[in-house]
Amino acid sequence: MTAATPSPLFPRVSPPAEYAAVPRDADAVLEGLDPEQREVATALHGPVCVLAGAGTGKTRAITHRIAYGVRAGVFQPASVLAVTFTNRAAGEMRGRLRQLGAGGVQARTFHSAALRQLQYFWPKAVGGEVPRLVERKVQLVAEAAARCRVRLDRNELRDVTGEIEWSKVTQTVPEDYPAAAAKSGREAPRDAAEIARIYAGYEQLKRERGVIDFEDVLLLTVGVLEERHDIADQVRRQYQHFVVDEYQDVSPLQQRLLELWLGDRESLCVVGDASQTIYSFTGATPDHLLNFRTRHPGATVVKLVRDYRSTPQVVHLANGVLAQARGRAAEHRLELVSQREPGPDPVYAAYADEPAEAEGVARRIRELITPVEQGGGGVPPSEVAILYRINAQSEVYEQALADAQVPYQLRGAERFFERPEVREAGLLLRGAARAGSADPALADADVPAQVRAVLSTRGWTPEPPAGSGAVRDRWESLTALVRLAEQFCAGRLAAGRQVTLADLVTELDERAAAQHAPTVEGVTLASLHAAKGLEWDAVFLVGLTEGMVPITYAKTDPQVEEERRLLYVGVTRARRHLSLSWALSRSPGGRPNRRPSRFLNGLRPGSAASVVRAPGGGGGIERGGASGPVRKRRGPVRCRVCGRTLTDAGEMKLMRCEDCPSELDEALYERLREWRAEQAGQLGQPAYCVFTDKTLLAIAEAVPGTEGELAGIPGVGRRKLDKFGADVLALCSGRELTRTEGADQDGGSGPEEPARNSTEK
Repeated sequence: MTAATPSPLFPRVSPPAEYAAVPRDADAVLEGLDPEQREVATALHGPVCVLAGAGTGKTRAITHRIAYGVRAGVFQPASVLAVTFTNRAAGEMRGRLRQLGAGGVQARTFHSAALRQLQYFWPKAVGGEVPRLVERKVQLVAEAAARCRVRLDRNELRDVTGEIEWSKVTQTVPEDYPAAAAKSGREAPRDAAEIARIYAGYEQLKRERGVIDFEDVLLLTVGVLEERHDIADQVRRQYQHFVVDEYQDVSPLQQRLLELWLGDRESLCVVGDASQTIYSFTGATPDHLLNFRTRHPGATVVKLVRDYRSTPQVVHLANGVLAQARGRAAEHRLELVSQREPGPDPVYAAYADEPAEAEGVARRIRELITPVEQGGGGVPPSEVAILYRINAQSEVYEQALADAQVPYQLRGAERFFERPEVREAGLLLRGAARAGSADPALADADVPAQVRAVLSTRGWTPEPPAGSGAVRDRWESLTALVRLAEQFCAGRLAAGRQVTLADLVTELDERAAAQHAPTVEGVTLASLHAAKGLEWDAVFLVGLTEGMVPITYAKTDPQVEEERRLLYVGVTRARRHLSLSWALSRSPGGRPNRRPSRFLNGLRPGSAASVVRAPGGGGGIERGGASGPVRKRRGPVRCRVCGRTLTDAGEMKLMRCEDCPSELDEALYERLREWRAEQAGQLGQPAYCVFTDKTLLAIAEAVPGTEGELAGIPGVGRRKLDKFGADVLALCSGRELTRTEGADQDGGSGPEEPARNSTEK
């Protein structure tokens, strides 16, 4: 983390919700839930599937469900296992459950729960102690590659390691990797056979050294439960009720472990959102979520769509991003409904080059974090995030923020509790807690004052040091501990509970175990993947160009759709302020040939949608394949630029207001007019009998690339699609029509399928 110049005083915060009073009884647990959340909380029997959109309070719903079941006597706390995907999420869930009076419930990650079971049952199932766990497998992969006489650079090493991890969670053995990778459409970083050899060598190295990796924890636990029915029965007697968060991210291996935990029972509640599936490269798949009703025909399915996080403006854009999605996950998308007061419209900005984009973003953030009394937005720096597609994009923003004297922190860098100054502070506080009143300097002080006194011996001061760099980084870390002590004590005292320095040390230990770091007062820099599960008042989505979002190597339709979902996740991180930007060239003076992401077509002002779809899966135009059914739009037609309801027939054909900006391909429009005149002459009919001017304008704006896209343009019915579709698509693709192709419209053998326009419009 880097910061510069004095920052405003840390704002005082109200006591965290986790320190509020425990509900008096089971019914009190349900207070404050909306109707759908209450439905989740009271559905205690049988399989339950919660489809929860971003910001709809899914964690609240499932923790209240567990707590209600415990407080009502339906669940015994020790019989419930809640699993999620990060230590932080598990720690947050445990904290909420404690506050709701369900402190005995286990909330863990898949790996943590499996490792605990493996350690307990290993002596009985295998004998001896569990092999040592290797937390970082990169070094072993490098050694395996060297044994195979393969040289890998840093990026290749990371990518090959990722392929090994994918293979293991999809239960693919080394010899099957080439076929499995080809079947799944993965683009291997090296020759598939070469990766298979490295994978086999890696497994051999682990056996020689008697170590296991994180994937082995799951594999070995699955093996023990499958081979030893007595152990499986013991686990099932212990855990009788299961809750799985982020179920769209479950891998085949995790699903297999879950099935073994369950046995033939159905006391399972899963929560997820197929539109937030962004980790398929790790083996995650939404299929288990989407097939839940098929596997459990009697399941209760509850949809949460009330968005409590974002303003209507942000939610409208999020819905718009998914409105053009395709594929199975898109068919199950949820249309969010904001529950917040209106806020500012999202800001779209194009810049000449990447440094200019970074400087513009930093300047806007500087304005946002300036106190209100000084004419700024008054947004705390910790409530601002810059999100990008790949980590390599961060450097230019780090420099721009430093130049603008804006403090920042890199998410995905060194973990907070692993920083040397934080570890040292923890040791000092632990020693002070043991000394207690024996230290006269701490005897009469409250806990925050004791913390400040202890940390001041290591250079902490109430005011930040000047400049940036390591000294400022250290001060920010220690200050975060001071603020945490203040919040912790305020919460405990507000709940009528006494607090000691020993209590704070225990809290720090629990947070370190869960990697639940305190908030650092700086703008967050993070990749879109790393931002999943987080939220900020203001979010800047940067670098939104073709080749970056979607990323260049996303070539198949499923890969492109995952990139779209990644943008959706980025949009839904914002509570109030949202900015989307792109640079027309990489470097100053470079050729400005970059284009904004296709995912913004039809959303940013002046752009046309590449595919017309209605949000939420309801209404609109639904299409099958190229020759599939074409269903006309039902309900109101809205302008694809400004969203106003259209009533004029001409505007309805254009799908926009007459005065709204468009991206008309004028050359294509002229070619279409010339072609129409020729067709009308051959048919002996007026030109409008072929297509009206408005329909030609709509075609020239949308530039359809497929028959399905052309069919979605008002004025293009099935008859005209069959008669003129091939010609129109050929013109849209840039091909010149031959006389033979023109004759085909009158009964010839038919033209070839036109090539898809390589330039997305």
